[in-house]
Amino acid sequence: MTSTETVPGAHMAAEIAAQPEVFRGLLARRAEIAAVAAQIAERRPRFVLFAARGSSDHGALYAKYLTEVLLQLPAGLVSPSTTTLYGAQPDLTDVLWVSVSQSGGSPDLVEATEAARRRGALTVAVTNTPDSPLNQVTELSVDIGAGKELAVAATKTYSATLLALYLLIDAVRGGTAEHAANLGDLADSALALAEPAVAEAVQRYRFANRVVTTGRGYSSATAAEAALKLAETSYLSARAYSGADLLHGPVAAVDSETAVLAITSAGQGGAAMREVLEVVQGRGADILAVGSAADVVAAAYRIGVPATAEELAPVLEILPVQRLALGLALARGGDPDNPRGLNKVTKTR
Repeated sequence: MTSTETVPGAHMAAEIAAQPEVFRGLLARRAEIAAVAAQIAERRPRFVLFAARGSSDHGALYAKYLTEVLLQLPAGLVSPSTTTLYGAQPDLTDVLWVSVSQSGGSPDLVEATEAARRRGALTVAVTNTPDSPLNQVTELSVDIGAGKELAVAATKTYSATLLALYLLIDAVRGGTAEHAANLGDLADSALALAEPAVAEAVQRYRFANRVVTTGRGYSSATAAEAALKLAETSYLSARAYSGADLLHGPVAAVDSETAVLAITSAGQGGAAMREVLEVVQGRGADILAVGSAADVVAAAYRIGVPATAEELAPVLEILPVQRLALGLALARGGDPDNPRGLNKVTKTR
């Protein structure tokens, strides 16, 4: 029998399928994350900064929304180069600095995080590598516990990062993660529900050359991650926009040759996408709607996702998108386990 090492996409497929169990394992360790959250709450940060790169940056964007909505604290995304290249030294007293990195090995994140701690920030690492260099320079750490990921494209580490960030932020506000309790079962349902719909979508979009991904609110992170997955696995020209930003100019470039992947889950963000997609449909674009509200927006094709609390929707709605990226990569003759020019750990400064 051919080994998984020689079957294109075998690792990515297995890692996508593993996510329900990864979620169950992470939820079983909620008490560990709550203990970290208790130390954060005791320090009463006045502001939260998230530092990340690549897929982890999309996780940080999700966490920014969680922080601003659930904790009612201002939050921002860090530009590590302000420290590593320009030597900026801002006062970070009473600031919570959260570095999100699946590998924990990017030199710029390590250097910027170490500098933040010296400047007074409470530093936390959220990684899949507990003994990473990043963990060694932070005061606190959260292990997302996704297990080793062999495919270059992040799947289970991305979704587990989202769930870990949710559990951390929910615990800081004193929550009990009741909305996440059955997430493993919902993930099983999401993957099963998506299988036939994704297969059809692959045939529909396999020859697409230009894709716009879009979402609002929490789902903005999913739109960004979707564009990255399509670009790195299928070599598609994919660009992500907030639904609001899409109407502020970029919609002029949308036409009948454009495929639009719209993330539309139940809640205020999904509701805000209805008008956006009506405008986009009027431009002649071919719209693929993904999410628990996919059946109530303008679209040519839909992939449903089980409904959950809106703040948890990104953990589920990314699953069919990952399957779509995998299927399109294979249909276009690629190997998503080994995209050209990419490595599992990208080291930047």
